[in-house]
Amino acid sequence: MASSDAIPDFKQSPDGGGEVGVANMSGLAAGPGIKSAREVAIIALVAVLVIGGAELLLLAFGVPQYVLPRPSEIAWALVTDFHLIAPHLGHTLVELISGFTIGATVGLILAAVITQFPFAEKIITPYILLLVTTPMLALVPLLILRFGFGYEPRIIAVALASGPMVMINATTGFRRVDSAKIALARSYGASTLQIFWKIRAPMALPMIFVGLMVGSIFGLLTAVGAEMVGGGFGLGNRLTSYSSMIQMPQFFAVVLILSFLGILIYMIFFLLAKRYASWEA
Repeated sequence: MASSDAIPDFKQSPDGGGEVGVANMSGLAAGPGIKSAREVAIIALVAVLVIGGAELLLLAFGVPQYVLPRPSEIAWALVTDFHLIAPHLGHTLVELISGFTIGATVGLILAAVITQFPFAEKIITPYILLLVTTPMLALVPLLILRFGFGYEPRIIAVALASGPMVMINATTGFRRVDSAKIALARSYGASTLQIFWKIRAPMALPMIFVGLMVGSIFGLLTAVGAEMVGGGFGLGNRLTSYSSMIQMPQFFAVVLILSFLGILIYMIFFLLAKRYASWEA
């Protein structure tokens, strides 16, 4: 058996804390979920108290709109100005989806390569660490000088930000397979490629979904940051524009949209992991 197959066996503890995946990557996802209408009512009541309390406090202290708008002003701006924000949301989604698709594809391929060929890891790892530790936003001005103010520099920045996250988590997943399973497959004459597709890849799905989730969120942050650095479109551009004109209700409306987008990304990968990696539990 190759030395790269001598992988520690991570046994799941009785409380379910021994495995790492989308389904239990945090305490937020490990709970039993909402069980009754009473719990729904309590959650809604807390939300009303928080939002209503903020509304009343800001009104009582007379906080100016340009300092911190009230929740009702943010909601009104979101409704009345959404038709102006929606096209920029579309631009951000194009950048995110395109860059993330490229970065995730390259990341998964590199993870598979360094898993099957350990020497390749020694060649690739320094560059991956360089990408992980370098803020991609620092490269955006250089990319703009080379590719202009269109989609290209932003897509490249998103790909460079999301790809290493996918690769690192996918590699961890590929290598956490029980060495006994690999030994058993080899004893039946399974090839390296068969072991990868039939054992490593399915067992790595939980970590792959974690990598995709983290990579997409990093990509979203990078896309918004790149839009703030340069260019005339995108949600990041709206943040810069609204803040410069002291239109704080519209500014926080865009922030709220970005928050919803981040939650949507989390829910998509959580549900996909629950569908295709539910055996993890």
